[in-house]
Amino acid sequence: MTGQLLLVGNDKGGTIAAFWLDGDRLRPGAVSEVGVGCSTFAIDADHDLVYVATREPSPAIVTHRLDRASGALTEVGRRRIDNPLAYLALAGDVLLGASYHGGWGASWKVADGVVGPDVSRFSYRNLHAAVPDHAGGNAYFPSLGDDLIAQFSIALDGELVELSEPVVKETEGCGPRHLVVSADGRNAYLLTEFTGAAIRFERSEGGRLTKAESVLAHDTTADLGMSSYGLDPRENHLIWGADLALAQGERWLLCSERTESTVAAVELDADGRLTDRVVLSKVESQPRGLTVSPDGERVVVVGERSGHASLFRLADGALEPLDRVETGLGPNWVRFV
Repeated sequence: MTGQLLLVGNDKGGTIAAFWLDGDRLRPGAVSEVGVGCSTFAIDADHDLVYVATREPSPAIVTHRLDRASGALTEVGRRRIDNPLAYLALAGDVLLGASYHGGWGASWKVADGVVGPDVSRFSYRNLHAAVPDHAGGNAYFPSLGDDLIAQFSIALDGELVELSEPVVKETEGCGPRHLVVSADGRNAYLLTEFTGAAIRFERSEGGRLTKAESVLAHDTTADLGMSSYGLDPRENHLIWGADLALAQGERWLLCSERTESTVAAVELDADGRLTDRVVLSKVESQPRGLTVSPDGERVVVVGERSGHASLFRLADGALEPLDRVETGLGPNWVRFV
């Protein structure tokens, strides 16, 4: 199969479905059973390994070997953990994880697909992401429950070392959720779940984050209310921010919102600052996850409620539909290999 390989995690179905981006189409590949609750995975493309966090039969990080010819995954290792993970990411040979319900973050060294014992572990409420910078020198963990971002350096042995300012506090009740770091490492962008705000942080050489500007990244004409922990966003028509990604040479910051099923493209200036220009596009129902093709021009959005993935062309901030495919039950995580 030709094209760029893409993996979609179907949380409720317990599968990971492979697709190839072939021009303006998504071509299906293998569907692999990995376990219910596969809501996050991290890809080691150099070694064709995929680290998948699952919930059943018991919480675990499961290592899979990737067959690039078919997209199939074969289990090669498993490490049990205390609670399911909301986020996994790799920083070289260090695996980072965040447990939303367990309220902890951790790091593990990995070698030949084997996940070692905890190197570091810390606690904040409802940790929702574990994000390294591109150089692998720092790690950031947004805490939805404590309205903060925990910030660390990553030591050679995988230890997470608190920075001189261990946390960056956010507005109470905003619900920090997911975060991305720019390729040049100068900026980091946060999306809040309860207020649907995109927030830029300036990043120092040592990795410390300093809050800059913010912009609302949801449909402000839809009369959405501010959400909070324990409320049903769909039933009460509340803001429900989810995922974010940089696109088109980091000209745009894409942010998904699940209640109105939109992706907001926030235009960035030449220095990566957020502007007031926000372009809204309707997408799959309850868009939990999204990703951008390596060339920055195509966007894939998966809908938790729809069971489908849609492929779009990004054109001046607008998402123009190209293709749509069925993925499985409850897709919520999608990444290019």
